[in-house]
Amino acid sequence: MKLKTFVSVTSAMSLVASLACVATPVRAGQDGDNGDRGIGESRGHDQDQDQDRDHDGGGHHGRKPRVVMISLDGAKPDFIQKFIEEGVLPRDGGLARLSRRGAVALQNVTASPSLTAVSHIAIATGSTAVHNDIPSNTFQPIVGPISSSISGFAAPIGGYSESPLGPSAHPTAQPLWVQLRQQGKKVVTATWPGGDGADISINKTVVQPAQPTRVTDFTVPFGAFGGIGAQGFSLSRSDFTADPGIVAALQAAGHFSFSPVLVTSAPIETFSCSAAATATCTSAPTLDVKYSIRVAAIDTTNDRKVNYDTLVFFDENRGITAGPFHAPSTGPAYVKFGGENAPFFFEGSGAKVGAAYFVSALSPDLSTVRFARYGANYIPRNTPVLADVDDINDNIGFWRPQADFRIPERLSPGFTNFPDVEIETMYEDMVKTFVRYQANIGERAIKTHPDADLVMVYIEQPDGSEHQFLLTDPRQGTNPTDPNSIGGNQDPAKVKRYASYIRFAYQTADKAVKQIVDAAGRDSNVVVVSDHGFAPFHTSVNLTNILRNAGIDTSKVGVRTSGPAADIYVNLQNRELGGTVDLATYRALVAQITDAVKNAVDPNARFNYSLKDQRIFTVVETRPLQCDAGTGQCNSKTVGQDYGDVFALMAPGYNFDGIQNPGVARQGDAPFNSATTALSMPNFYGAHGHDPELPVMSATFIAAGPQIRRDTVVRRMRNIDVAPTIMRLLGTTPHQVDGEVLNEVLR
Repeated sequence: MKLKTFVSVTSAMSLVASLACVATPVRAGQDGDNGDRGIGESRGHDQDQDQDRDHDGGGHHGRKPRVVMISLDGAKPDFIQKFIEEGVLPRDGGLARLSRRGAVALQNVTASPSLTAVSHIAIATGSTAVHNDIPSNTFQPIVGPISSSISGFAAPIGGYSESPLGPSAHPTAQPLWVQLRQQGKKVVTATWPGGDGADISINKTVVQPAQPTRVTDFTVPFGAFGGIGAQGFSLSRSDFTADPGIVAALQAAGHFSFSPVLVTSAPIETFSCSAAATATCTSAPTLDVKYSIRVAAIDTTNDRKVNYDTLVFFDENRGITAGPFHAPSTGPAYVKFGGENAPFFFEGSGAKVGAAYFVSALSPDLSTVRFARYGANYIPRNTPVLADVDDINDNIGFWRPQADFRIPERLSPGFTNFPDVEIETMYEDMVKTFVRYQANIGERAIKTHPDADLVMVYIEQPDGSEHQFLLTDPRQGTNPTDPNSIGGNQDPAKVKRYASYIRFAYQTADKAVKQIVDAAGRDSNVVVVSDHGFAPFHTSVNLTNILRNAGIDTSKVGVRTSGPAADIYVNLQNRELGGTVDLATYRALVAQITDAVKNAVDPNARFNYSLKDQRIFTVVETRPLQCDAGTGQCNSKTVGQDYGDVFALMAPGYNFDGIQNPGVARQGDAPFNSATTALSMPNFYGAHGHDPELPVMSATFIAAGPQIRRDTVVRRMRNIDVAPTIMRLLGTTPHQVDGEVLNEVLR
């Protein structure tokens, strides 16, 4: 049975207009010299089937075939199928070929809430958030101060002991890599959440040591912020001057200019880094390794005209050197206008920090020069996995800048006067180069560990692009500062551009899948999943104001939100560190909060027509008040250890993120008041974290390989079924899981 599209989505369209001397977003197939690899010639279905018959049931030397699991963050199954049918994703691409050869799920119900950390740990453990104790992307450990927060990406998997505070003697969930390694299997993880080699602490006490829960046979942690955020720069001809010394250095390095080399007379920025591996960098000159960045303009076009087309970014303290450079070193960054960003390693930084430069506007005569330095990043140098971290730094390079929402939302400095298209081009540039970097890590993990039984690879897109560009609802304002830019007043050109960026994100993710599948080989079972779906949103919600407006004393509670999911904690005596609320007041507050959330409404008819009875919350769960553990310590089937005392999910269209500063009232609402306004216009467009039972939140599941049935459609499954299914593929018995083996997809 062929898979049919079951949700209609807005048709993606290409960007048409481009501005002179201004960068425009890359289209599919416009790869640079470092372009992504392809699988090869397109083959028909029958030839694919013949090829697969030669490999059915195989394994090397009697071993079970390897399993390679790839997570595409935020990939919607209906978008994948739509883009395959429209040819946006090519027939010989990674996703189309896997879909054609194996099993596909129509609906994959993900974790609750449908957030990235929650869902990836659910996939990895085969257990619900109640059991694995990762209830959100950000939450409060209930033994911490009411002001404390912990990231779901750096929280103890399977819970912890509250008294005495420390590791749990009996974790309620374990990643499948722990169980597999205990049974003699070899597992590698490439930036998969939870596989990071980190010791996890609460209140300065280790509650989960890295071994064995957070370490595999080859563990690459996801990158971290290197201490310096993105910055936009605008220059003109007057900022440049001649510098014979730089001309000579460029020539010695093999770079020549057909117009006189011009160099910024002063550094465009200065910053410093630590030579110690335990610290990163800062924009202040306070650390021991100093950097002063200057820019040279060169003309590489032999057209007998002044036509500056390339900027060279270099540290004047180290000068321009010829190389060769060995990763992670890069030397100066040579950035050609219209091309990709160029990485720039902060030489001498102990944590192996680097950034990248990108040129978004460059007039031939330098009358207009605009460029960005992307944010600095590094791979955490966690001691148990340090050799694996250095392997990536030394062979793939330092952690590349990932798509940064602070640039299109103009939260980073220097971008205020950049045209929209330039800002969007930067984002697309980061999408392309960062996903390629992640795919290269995945490929190296496979090729350097050919005996691995399971390889788990995480790819960040299309999630980031859908957050920024999922502009598909007429209630969304195309100008975040103009309440009237909804409905018929939406900017159609922006809607079309944004649709093209969604397509590009899926194309980029598809190329990563193709590269990893190539590296894995045809004897591998490949499973492609995502952690959640996506929905457009039109309204940002201030939960604190909802509670205040209901008369609740918010000084006694802690509010933690991620997307449209909320955990509300009462500062309970003898539970929270420094808790002040007695049991009677706790019970009253929990009841008040529950009522306030259940009764929160959107009265504005321009926006509320998708709601039931105008109510913006669709799921509201309360921690049980009575149990053997005592009030405030009770769990249930829907509320786990570190959930809030009230846990709630909003309907699609509503999101706790995206509130602007200053705030912007929606059309038809009262003027914005920061102390009372609960609903306002957001500054971005896509969200996840809603009720996972909703089809729009469905995750992806595609599997193909020698042990996977062909032409199989799974009508409904759960993401917690993935781990036990993989364990069955590898000939092991899953334990302590909530999910079930998908026997219908197995041969």
